[in-house]
Amino acid sequence: MASRADNIASNLSLANFSKATELKNRIWFTIGALIVFRFLSFVPLPGVNPQALAVLAERTQGGVVDLLNAFTGGSLERMSLIALGVMPYITASIVVQMASSLHPTLAALKKEGQTGRQKLNQYTRYGTVFLCAIQGWFLASGLEAFGAQSGIAAVVDPGMTFRIGAVISLVGGTMFLLWLGEQITSRGIGNGVSLIIMAGIVAQFPTFAANLFEGSRTGSIAPGIIIGFLLMVVVLILLICFVERAQRRLLIQYPKRASAKGMMQADRSHLPLKLNTAGVIPPIFASSLLLLPLTITQFAGNSIDTSSGAGGALQTTLQYLNHGQPLYMLLYAAGIIFFCFFYTAVVFNPEETADNLKKNGGFIPGIRPGKRTADYLDYVLTRITVVGALYLTLVCVLPEYVIAQTGVPLFLGGTSLLIVVNVTVDTISQIQSHLLAHQYGDLIKKAKLKGRGRPR
Repeated sequence: MASRADNIASNLSLANFSKATELKNRIWFTIGALIVFRFLSFVPLPGVNPQALAVLAERTQGGVVDLLNAFTGGSLERMSLIALGVMPYITASIVVQMASSLHPTLAALKKEGQTGRQKLNQYTRYGTVFLCAIQGWFLASGLEAFGAQSGIAAVVDPGMTFRIGAVISLVGGTMFLLWLGEQITSRGIGNGVSLIIMAGIVAQFPTFAANLFEGSRTGSIAPGIIIGFLLMVVVLILLICFVERAQRRLLIQYPKRASAKGMMQADRSHLPLKLNTAGVIPPIFASSLLLLPLTITQFAGNSIDTSSGAGGALQTTLQYLNHGQPLYMLLYAAGIIFFCFFYTAVVFNPEETADNLKKNGGFIPGIRPGKRTADYLDYVLTRITVVGALYLTLVCVLPEYVIAQTGVPLFLGGTSLLIVVNVTVDTISQIQSHLLAHQYGDLIKKAKLKGRGRPR
């Protein structure tokens, strides 16, 4: 017969939300922090010409700048104090994570528990400051070079003073966002850095929806295309929710141990292997590499000599690598599949997992502990990674195909959709966990009151 606690867990709802005061305070704190993030996205860098920024945004449309601008909520397009967003931190954390799996010293730090993780987090922040300084310097230099080429002064007073000031401002803006994300994680609800990225993506949705329906009103976009687009988004959201929660659970069995009643019983647990272990890293890496040459040529502008053989070949190659072109979508799909297998191999080590199971006395039924277990884990992981790579390819390439066929400026690409859905599902799960803890707390309080009221 199910206990009362089991009934609470199975019938969990938001009906008792009004009673969870701590949860409401956390949600309000999260909303307030995200409002601060949106305010900062409109504070421009000192000494930047807004008219030149509009021309630059139009010229760099479709490149890496456009991709990063989607993740920062338009901050990069406006050249605000937080123009770099939290992407340098994401890049630094990925590099440190890969290095901790390959370098012996960092791998030893990773195994030291909380102290080792704090040391790795410190290295990640150092890497974030370094990347912000490098990107901020190139961004300031690129603004000055664009102003010299286009004839529009992108910087009011170019020179070393502007570059140093821009670097300091951009580094400070990114580090403030990291601090804000940590505050959301500790005092709010959900993962702070992920919520900041999601807020930047969602902030552009009203503008896109207004342009979409304005196109329908003027007749430039057929109503059938809008209906088909909405159906595609709904199907992709359902697919992402299903696959991201899917797991391949391997049965782990432990030797028989004596229980409190003197009976011998064997413990069992499961080793969950996610269908998409790599997350959103493969599409980000693949799109960044493909769009990098296009972005360089966009910043170069008229300095490329198209009459020469090298310049003409470069322009022809870039035409085939534009959004929606068959070569671009083919290379994009190949890059997603490659990085999916590469990143999965980095973050999951079958040999280390097999050794940990062997040390704790656990084993997979029918598989000998040690090397056989590692080979079996690699066998299973490779096959589920194939399914995960095909799923990522479908989710990311399908919007590109829709853009190419309909001409709709679809800002909500596969990568953005993955981030929004994953962060939303994770945040809802944490809200449900807080509600469950609150209901369990009420149950324990009632049980104590009833225990005190019983006659001795």
